[in-house]
Amino acid sequence: MLEPLIYDLSRPGRQGVTLPACDVPPTPLPDGLARTTLDLPEVDQLTVVRHFTRLSQLNMGIDTTMYPLGSCTMKYNPRVNETAARLPGLAAAHPLQDPETVQGSLALMFALQEWLADIGGFAGVSLQPAAGAQGELTGVLMMRAYHLDRGDTKRTKMLIPNSAHGTNPATANMAGLEVVEIPSDPRGNVDLEALKTLCDDTVVGLMITNPNTLGLFEEHVEEVVAAVHACGGLVYGDGANMNAIVGKVRPGDLGFDVLHYNLHKTFSTPHGGGGPGSGPVGVSARLTDFLPGPLVARVQDQGETQPPHFSLVTPPKSIGRMKAFWGNFGVLVRAYAYIRANGPDGLRGNSEYAVLNANYLRAKLEDVYKLPYDRVCKHEFVVEGVWADAPGVHALDIAKRLVDYGFHAPTNYFPLIVHEALMIEPTETETRETLDRFVHALRTIAEEAHTQPQLLKDAPHTAPLSRLDEIAAAKQLVLCCRPVALSA
Repeated sequence: MLEPLIYDLSRPGRQGVTLPACDVPPTPLPDGLARTTLDLPEVDQLTVVRHFTRLSQLNMGIDTTMYPLGSCTMKYNPRVNETAARLPGLAAAHPLQDPETVQGSLALMFALQEWLADIGGFAGVSLQPAAGAQGELTGVLMMRAYHLDRGDTKRTKMLIPNSAHGTNPATANMAGLEVVEIPSDPRGNVDLEALKTLCDDTVVGLMITNPNTLGLFEEHVEEVVAAVHACGGLVYGDGANMNAIVGKVRPGDLGFDVLHYNLHKTFSTPHGGGGPGSGPVGVSARLTDFLPGPLVARVQDQGETQPPHFSLVTPPKSIGRMKAFWGNFGVLVRAYAYIRANGPDGLRGNSEYAVLNANYLRAKLEDVYKLPYDRVCKHEFVVEGVWADAPGVHALDIAKRLVDYGFHAPTNYFPLIVHEALMIEPTETETRETLDRFVHALRTIAEEAHTQPQLLKDAPHTAPLSRLDEIAAAKQLVLCCRPVALSA
């Protein structure tokens, strides 16, 4: 049975909240601005609680099931991070406060800047960008500004491997650059020879995801970086897959000039449904002057008896703000708590377990699902969700059937270079018992695809809704609900 709309539960006169008496003199609204009616549901508190609790139980989420959404790193978010983000001194701070009154918040941001710079091997970090995609745009704008500042105006091309994240070409295009695609070689790496033929003095740089969207570490990454640098270009790193390499390798040490971090992935802040997110950028020394501001700077110590003092600064050639105020502060607090709690050894261990879990699943499934690139993966791997001897069954059918087994689906149909792709990322936070249940479900579904294909085509069978007409949903939009008039 579907849960009714909150308006359908409304009855005249029912009240869930009693507002306190006004403690300031009331001021009448100007004529013509006061509403004559306010069409809100009238619902008692218990009904509201039960309604939204029931709605929450209709969803699949990380609190109830494994969420192997490749590239998204949907892992457990420690509750201590939430506690930290809700501390009154942090949660109640106002972005317009004088910096002198929020020294604790600035100290937290300064430490996070320093930690992220150290983790990535960079000279500087800005916490401004509000999401990974905005971090990408920030990086590309800095790369472009760097070339223009040197009077190099002929660079108009951005090289992007076909194994990169899909937002990369969109970002380069938004920055006014021409996108040039680089093919992959038979082992899933950037085709080095193809890259070299395209490196010339019109190249702004290369946008590379490492590990890439196949879940594979670039075997020739240093040669790739050297080729781009040799023609005067810069290298941008998409840090969405950092959860595989934190504590193991620093992109800055590989020669990357800029990289965005997804705090809402690698550093375990809740995300999905449109936000919140945070995509800080780290840069090499030659790009620090172009970082978006403001940054947090530590003012020279006043002596041992005085606490450290922090202020806000803007780099001399900054590309400007990417977001109002100081970034998504609540996300920054959660990432700070996560890094502080884990420390260097814990962060490295998390990456190691993420890689171990992914390879465990890969080894358990490789005899049933085709691996287009059959080599040791990092934090995720990609299989083909289709069989020649099970015609009519597709990756989407497998994904829908997984719901019946209590699992959220992996990422579907991405990366585009894999036919009927299923991109699976278990993360480090899943136990072996959970991984074994997931393996059992996928192997059972593979058998069903050959013996009962219609079972997959009609799935899910246990969800409140089964297959929806996605084309109709896109073309026949219903963007609001109309309250249903009910009798008391």
